[in-house]
Amino acid sequence: MSCQKFVLLLLLSVGVSAVEVQRPRGVPLSKREFYEEGKPFTCLDGSRSIPFDRVNDDYCDCQDGSDEPGTAACPNGSFHCTNAGFRPAFIPSSRINDGICDCCDTTDEYNSGAACQNTCREMGRKERESLQKMAEIAKEGFLLKQQLIQEAKRGLEDKKGKISDLQLNKKELEDKVEALRTVKETAEQPEKEAKERHLKAWEDQKAVIRMEKDKAKMAEVFLELDDDADGFVSTTELLTHSELDPDSDGSFTEEDAQGLLGGVDKVDTVAFEAVWNNLKEKYISEAKAPAPVETPQEEMREPVPDNDSEQYQEDDIPEEEEEDDEEEDDDDADDADFKSPPTIQTQEKKDDDDEGTMPPFDQETQNLIDAAQKTRDQFDEAERALREVDDQIGNLDKEVSFDFGPHAEFAYLYSQCYDLTTSEYVYRLCPFNRVTQKPKYGGSETNLGTWGKWAGPEDNIYAVMKYEHGTGCWQGPNRSTMIKLTCGKETVVTSTSEPSRCEYLMEFITPAVCQEPQNPDLEHNPHEEL
Repeated sequence: MSCQKFVLLLLLSVGVSAVEVQRPRGVPLSKREFYEEGKPFTCLDGSRSIPFDRVNDDYCDCQDGSDEPGTAACPNGSFHCTNAGFRPAFIPSSRINDGICDCCDTTDEYNSGAACQNTCREMGRKERESLQKMAEIAKEGFLLKQQLIQEAKRGLEDKKGKISDLQLNKKELEDKVEALRTVKETAEQPEKEAKERHLKAWEDQKAVIRMEKDKAKMAEVFLELDDDADGFVSTTELLTHSELDPDSDGSFTEEDAQGLLGGVDKVDTVAFEAVWNNLKEKYISEAKAPAPVETPQEEMREPVPDNDSEQYQEDDIPEEEEEDDEEEDDDDADDADFKSPPTIQTQEKKDDDDEGTMPPFDQETQNLIDAAQKTRDQFDEAERALREVDDQIGNLDKEVSFDFGPHAEFAYLYSQCYDLTTSEYVYRLCPFNRVTQKPKYGGSETNLGTWGKWAGPEDNIYAVMKYEHGTGCWQGPNRSTMIKLTCGKETVVTSTSEPSRCEYLMEFITPAVCQEPQNPDLEHNPHEEL
């Protein structure tokens, strides 16, 4: 029975006159027909029949306890509380005459002497007030729901209109992008050719510079090798440079030297140019050769231990000194790294620096570059605008096709978030997106689940939301959250709990789940059961 129907039953029951129907104590009106005085009573389980005077005789004759509805004789019996003015109820027969008032009409304590007061009318009044208030909230919530449905309908039409406009805009942007692509490619071709010409001229210039440097070095080396200054470099003079040994086997012979000089004993400056390539890679200039490092005799001498002086044992060295030694070792290592010889890449970079930097583009080439860059900027801007339109269409299509309820009444929750602050955490529910938990006084956020699906029962699937695949628990499953939706005028998270490890439950009030109030059927007046 719906909440609204039950409220109407209670409200209408107040002014209806009651008619008492005679029946044994503890028997509900619905079972009156089975208890006819003067006729044998058949146990409700059909197990046996007994004379009627054995009903409520404080002795259990029926296995199902149905012959003792008003006494505590049967352990499995039940007593019916009429509770006129409130809700009827059943209690275990063991509570009859136990000195505790279980029925608000006091009928369960008819022979115990307990001082019970009939509170059914007052309880009924309070419940009716509470239910009436709930019915009013449900009614107001339903009116809000109707407004939400109308807003969602208008919003849906607006979004469909925006999608149509964006589709037209997208077509225009696609055409614009293709046109700008052609313009860009057209402008880039002469730019590319001009850059290649400029680069080739620079490479040619560098080749000339390298050639001049090579000739200068060749002349310098010739003068260094020509020890006797006779205008020739001989094999004898070549043998003074062991680094020129072709096979680097440590034996630099005259025959090896002749091979380097092209098979002759000596060459002049003209012939030296022809054999220069055989020498220049290995030759080390005498002026640049590293001088041998002489070790001072004082450092070469080993210190003589002084037997008279007290020596530190290894275990007696202070820790601070050990740490200082380690730091000094680290410094030495750093110094060693700093003083390492230049790499090949460093030398190549030095050569490039010696050759100078590439000169700036001439004005004609620069104009072509500027023109091409302008077309690239225009093309990039058009492509960016097209991507933005595509994203907008995708987001709107997602909203339009999303299941926001039978009449899109839940659409207003989209892109919204609702917080609940407890003593320890701040919980945040972002409907159709995710649920998070963050420590109240600082800390990282934990994902309690992302939107999964509607998970209510078949007859009311939109009563529960399921969020899944959240942050994994330590040696446990991924966190997940169930959101139970209830009717109300506000939209608010009211509570959160963790019924099972890593499985959370939230209570969420929203007018979107409020149902239409039922109209009272005045032709069928309820009555109180007496």
